[in-house]
Amino acid sequence: MLRRTINRFFIGEDKRVGTRTILVGHRPVSETEAYVVQKFCDNKIISSKYTVWNFLPKNLFEQFRRIANFYFLIIFLVQVIVDTPTSPVTSGLPLFFVIIVTAIKQGYEDWLRHRADREVNKSTVLVIEDGKRVKKDCDTVQVGDIVEVITGETFPCDLVFLASSSKDGTCYVTTASLDGESNFKTHYTVQDTAKLSTCQAIDCLIATIECEQPQPDLYKFVGRINIYNDNQEPVARALGPDNLLLSTLKTTHKIYGVAVYTGMETKMALNYQGKSQKRSAVEKSINVFLVVYLFILVGKAVVCTTMKYYWISDHSVDEPWYNQKTQRERETFKLLRMFTDFLSFMVLFNFIIPVSMYVTVEMQKFLGSFFISWDKEMYDETTKEGALVNTSDLNEELGQVEYVFSDKTGTLTENTMEFIECSIDGYKYNGSMTEVDGLKYYEKAEKSQEELFLRALCLCHTVQIQYRDKVDSGKSHLETSSLNYVSSSPDEIALLTGAKKYGFTFLGQENGFMKVQNCYKEMESYELLHVLDFDCVRRRMSVIVRMPSGMIILFCKGADSSMFSRVQESEILKTKVHVERNAMDGYRTLCVAFKEISESDYLKISDSVKEATMALQDREAKMAVLFDEIERDMHLIGSTAVEDRLQERAAETIEALHAAGMKIWVLTGDKMETAQATCYACRLFQSNTELLLLTTKTVGEENHKEEQLYKLMMEYHKKVVNDMPEDVKRNWMLSHEYGLVIDGATLSLILNPSQDSCSVHYRNIFQQICLKCTAVLCCRMAPLQKAQMVRMVKNSKGNPITLAVGDGANDVSMILEAHVGIGVKGKEGRQAARNSDYAIPKFKDLKRLLLAHGHLYYVRISHLVQYFFYKNLCFIFPQFLYQFFCGFSQQPLYDAAYLTMFNICFTSLPIVAYSLLEQHIPIDTLMSFPKLYMNVSDNAMLQLKPFLYWTFLGIFDGLVFFFGGYFLFQDASLEDNGKMSGNWSFGTMIFTVLVFTVTLKLALDTRFWTWLNHFVIWGSLAFYVFFSFFWGGILWPFLKHQRMYFVFAQLLSSVPVWLAIFFLIFVSLFPEIIMVIFRNTKRKSRQAVSLELPVLVSYKHKENGYTY
Repeated sequence: MLRRTINRFFIGEDKRVGTRTILVGHRPVSETEAYVVQKFCDNKIISSKYTVWNFLPKNLFEQFRRIANFYFLIIFLVQVIVDTPTSPVTSGLPLFFVIIVTAIKQGYEDWLRHRADREVNKSTVLVIEDGKRVKKDCDTVQVGDIVEVITGETFPCDLVFLASSSKDGTCYVTTASLDGESNFKTHYTVQDTAKLSTCQAIDCLIATIECEQPQPDLYKFVGRINIYNDNQEPVARALGPDNLLLSTLKTTHKIYGVAVYTGMETKMALNYQGKSQKRSAVEKSINVFLVVYLFILVGKAVVCTTMKYYWISDHSVDEPWYNQKTQRERETFKLLRMFTDFLSFMVLFNFIIPVSMYVTVEMQKFLGSFFISWDKEMYDETTKEGALVNTSDLNEELGQVEYVFSDKTGTLTENTMEFIECSIDGYKYNGSMTEVDGLKYYEKAEKSQEELFLRALCLCHTVQIQYRDKVDSGKSHLETSSLNYVSSSPDEIALLTGAKKYGFTFLGQENGFMKVQNCYKEMESYELLHVLDFDCVRRRMSVIVRMPSGMIILFCKGADSSMFSRVQESEILKTKVHVERNAMDGYRTLCVAFKEISESDYLKISDSVKEATMALQDREAKMAVLFDEIERDMHLIGSTAVEDRLQERAAETIEALHAAGMKIWVLTGDKMETAQATCYACRLFQSNTELLLLTTKTVGEENHKEEQLYKLMMEYHKKVVNDMPEDVKRNWMLSHEYGLVIDGATLSLILNPSQDSCSVHYRNIFQQICLKCTAVLCCRMAPLQKAQMVRMVKNSKGNPITLAVGDGANDVSMILEAHVGIGVKGKEGRQAARNSDYAIPKFKDLKRLLLAHGHLYYVRISHLVQYFFYKNLCFIFPQFLYQFFCGFSQQPLYDAAYLTMFNICFTSLPIVAYSLLEQHIPIDTLMSFPKLYMNVSDNAMLQLKPFLYWTFLGIFDGLVFFFGGYFLFQDASLEDNGKMSGNWSFGTMIFTVLVFTVTLKLALDTRFWTWLNHFVIWGSLAFYVFFSFFWGGILWPFLKHQRMYFVFAQLLSSVPVWLAIFFLIFVSLFPEIIMVIFRNTKRKSRQAVSLELPVLVSYKHKENGYTY
């Protein structure tokens, strides 16, 4: 009794931290025994970020964490506290506008999340209580509740499958909402509960479930169910991923399941936690520019403060007879007055740092991302899907990529497998004849070996059957044409199709028996005893079946590297010839083996498998050790060859990316020969590419392999690095081409050597070799190694921009590691697309995404950033010069309304339209001439040279604005009554020239005109004129001083002012016009091909890879 009490909940091992125990249906296993109820979270889904109560403080805190917002808040507070020359409205209104717009946007998005949460949480769920169906809200479901789900419904939480309406205890589930896989997956219940298919029967179940604590891996679940029957010992059954129900029920009428993970502990909720934020190179440049302009701002304030106190050092200037100081002003501490004046100058010049630029950049990124989604050229008619943007923060980074890391299967290839041929006992079968050692004979393997091989193909898999038509179950074995194979692996379906070609057809599984129709049209039934599932470490899978004769056989299939060491050595050679030849042809190969198991050995294996599958801790490790012991001393039967065709225009895309200056690395788990053949087929390796091999074959497998590896690397280093002359960046395009081939085992020696002292040296040499090679192929790679390779390049000298593209779950790690992650919507699920920054239907779409969209987005946002700093420098520099003519009295040059609305209204829309619509080069030209991509490489438009150009242009224009107006207003009377124009007339004229100049400057830079560009450019100028007449034409009751009344109208009544405005605008734009003419003339004289290339100042022109 004591033993039963101790093991009541912990059968097989002691309870450990990290597991949970669940009472199915909340029914205690014994009325006499107490049970401490564990606390679990409720089933309420919360994806929202704010509540009504915390929205304001939390949102404000998050917004003012941004340096620019915090800076402008400080400036606003200074204006409120200190007597500054400008009103607090001038900085407060733009800041609050930005804060309010951002808060409204974030609040609306969170309201949508609240609404979605409410729809889910208040949906109706059927819970079984006292043998009856009870309708409840979804958020009231608790861990341990038994739930009934009808076909087409979404599971309210993560359920352990107990029973279904199907007699065999199976159901079909689609996980499209989780990983994008639309195909049906088969899930199983334990046979002890399979017959409890009514709510009354399931309510009588007394059981406990022990399982691991919640974790986000969709494909991992470890647990066991303990079933209690009367006073007998509890029956324990293992639970795995096939017993856990996620997402949506399909085809099965209804199922019963018990809730194990609820609310924010479900796998869906855990998987939708936010990813780490990636920052683009443009954002980093913006921060650098802000620091530079902040120093300029402080420098201006220091100069003006110093000059002011030098100016007032003369007592007659400091305190003239008409403006005597008060006693309080005389007694004020001088350092305090100097600090106050310094703050006043900071406020006066603070508009040099544009707060509205952040909003404009965010708007440009968000709206610009729609153009990728709307691009019809990236729409796939087969899948009816287009490109998807998961984050808009990296649009411009698409134009800066230097290294592309690509998966092979499903990315470069179609992942549509076609059975090509097979080898049985060294005889090649391709549908017509056999071949031995390259000579064609009409001989074949023994009939028994042929049949054994084909039976192995029909039995060693995890394929499920769906019938296309409704066929009577008693005749299903005859209606083979109606079979539809469903599997997560297209390889398995291809192998079954190949077996069917030779007369053996898999007809499905029923009640633990697998049915096969042989070449004599006879039905064969095999009892499925155990399945040793495939994993990427073992690279093989096995099944143990009982033959109709009663014999127990293990069938195993896997990669040759994982199979040859486990079969008889005498059987390897005759099959290895075919495997290597098929690999050289680019086919995917698998080896097939078997071994007979005695009844006594099977009983030991069965007990060991049961013990391992019952483990709650380290189940996978224990099973791996056990599988390793079972899959030994096998007999090799033969091999298979399956073709995975290249994707449409994959080779053309790789050639274009190469021409654009990008290095392409292929990281794959396939064997070297197959991957190498694919690389030649897709033109990653050219016929003149010299391959450098770092593989187990070249390094060797003896004890001194690390020494041999080091010698090889030093040899390659001398050849590739030392002997290669230093050239321009990306010199590999002009020099001898080298390609590196390395496998996972050798990479482990380099990245994780046994001698720690050599590890850094190994990595540095290897890194230098890789970076000098034209292309790199890494085969037999584990997912973690893919991420390590990306990280190695990303952190190398110069921090090159990396891009990773893949289609499977094994590519997620490198996609998250790279600067830009691209997911291909392939046939291996949507894990890659879901975790990526951008998702595309096909690999060929990468060309358009980078060469067209990436190039244009980078040019647009770079021009936006430079233009913002330029126009704000033009705006504030005359204000700085004005202080030298007003005694450094902090007198504003512009009216407060102009200060406030310059960035918000007068100059905002033209640059937004430019940054969304500009095409300085037609897209067709960008696609036809990939080398144009290099013109914007290395963040060319935001480097020091273009930054200085824009800065000096802003200073020049500011000088023209100020001194042009100064000389105009110096001596002449501009008014009919002979009065001299005042301060506000002077400032208004400079502001008018400023607005027209910066707007027309953008018009000069525009190459792609649309009706929207015309509307916002000319409309903004018209709005400024209208506003100036309106603002100065009314006596506003809320203003203490009507200083702008009739100023603008009176100013424009003077002919000299009109002439001055036109003349100053022309002089300001004259250098830009000259530069455009000069660069166009220079380009046309040097270019052999006539292209409509841009003439943007910061754009690099290259010919044959060189800048000129």
